[in-house]
Amino acid sequence: MRSRTGIASLALAAALSLVMAGPTSAGTFTVGPLNVISGPSPFANCSIAGQTGTNFLNSEVEPWVEVNPTDPNNVIAVWQQDRWSNGGARGLVTAATHDGGATWSTTFAHFSTCSGGTAANGGNYERASDPWVSFAPNGDAYQISLSVNLFQDPATAILVSKSVDGGDTWSEPVTLVRDTSGVAPFLFNDKESITADPTDPDFVYAIWDRLRFPSDSANFNAQHAFSFRGDIVFSRTTNGGETWEPARNIFEPLKNQATIGHQIVVQPDGELFDFFTLFQGSGNNAPGASLAYITSSDHGATWSAPTVIRKIRFIGAFDPDTGLPIRAEGFVPEVAVDPSTGNLFIAWQDTMFNGVDQIAFTMSTNDALTWSEPIKVSQTPPNADVANEQAWVQAVHVANGTIAVTYYDFRNNTAAPGVPTDHWMFHCHSSCADVASWGDEVRLTNTSFDIEQAPFARGPNGFFLGEYEGLSSAGSAFWTLFAIVNNGNPNNRTDIVVRTAG
Repeated sequence: MRSRTGIASLALAAALSLVMAGPTSAGTFTVGPLNVISGPSPFANCSIAGQTGTNFLNSEVEPWVEVNPTDPNNVIAVWQQDRWSNGGARGLVTAATHDGGATWSTTFAHFSTCSGGTAANGGNYERASDPWVSFAPNGDAYQISLSVNLFQDPATAILVSKSVDGGDTWSEPVTLVRDTSGVAPFLFNDKESITADPTDPDFVYAIWDRLRFPSDSANFNAQHAFSFRGDIVFSRTTNGGETWEPARNIFEPLKNQATIGHQIVVQPDGELFDFFTLFQGSGNNAPGASLAYITSSDHGATWSAPTVIRKIRFIGAFDPDTGLPIRAEGFVPEVAVDPSTGNLFIAWQDTMFNGVDQIAFTMSTNDALTWSEPIKVSQTPPNADVANEQAWVQAVHVANGTIAVTYYDFRNNTAAPGVPTDHWMFHCHSSCADVASWGDEVRLTNTSFDIEQAPFARGPNGFFLGEYEGLSSAGSAFWTLFAIVNNGNPNNRTDIVVRTAG
């Protein structure tokens, strides 16, 4: 989402190895080795009373990654650790490297009880979810969490922690908002992200959606109602994290509208763009979902009304053999901005190409006034079974003018048991509104893994790796961070892996 400057480290450059040449003018990419950076759970001995659902010990999902703009050897990765089947994880784990990925150390902010949260430090929550991290231009890092109590004193909260040493240690959490579910209207905070302003280290922006329901509720069942509305909630610091402004609604619909998947990017002139999915109607996809954005020209003090880019349609990914759902619904678009030109890029899941979700891409070269016609950037080849043509959970990023998109797909699936799954990267150097200018698709997984052995989310079904994956850069080198399944290992179902490409 955010571009980074600097040069690739010598250690990184030495690790790169040549891979397949591309079919178009996009040029050849190289990739480094695939390295596992997660390990045994640090929360294995933690037990929170009153929990239901299945906890997948040693499972890691939904990672994000950022490279320090002041030091390309310093990279921070964050992910959910020990995912629960009915939402959230025991905690969020951080991995940091200071030598270009040669070694990694892990720690964690106090976003949940299992990760050291207490009543005294404000992190005493049953679970944490939706990890995100962002570097300021002075090298300070900010991490954000959705921390929740599902059973004891039900509540959702947005917490922020800061690191001044490249991710080795983290401050005690700051609570941006906490909403309980036992009051009317029922409020549910969700899908937060955080963006440190690359033009000014004093400003950092946190944004998320908050569902509003019309009736009182003592539990979280109300989120499945059709009568909800969804606000855009925003908070910022103007002094490098010393204090945070109270969270406030910057979009508060009076009719049945809801938003999700917010991500702020900052143009070179300092203008903020928040991109998201806007649901209109009952909240279902059928009445209408659109890519939309709001803008701010004063560091988030004031915001525009939403502008719709285009209608989108997604059905979510599903197991091509059984039809069971995969927790990749398609309502989280990914965005990027070129830090030199200000050009804007969006990638998302859409059924427009062949009736199943594939990765669509559009771009704007004139401050979002107009957008290119969507093109299909996922390169999953045609298959007799269209379900095998799905592509899902995309990421998009810009590095020195090169655009890269990553995604999962099922192209290697066969009639044999299990569903082989892989992760891919596709890139473009120029004229990227034209798919003919893209090329050199790179396979990021060494071998396929079976998605049917992934942790469950949303009850007994819904195989889950994350609703987003990480993609950042150092100079011209992309850093990809994604979850893989360890086939045949139910005690360690998933790991987080990192790979460079460029």
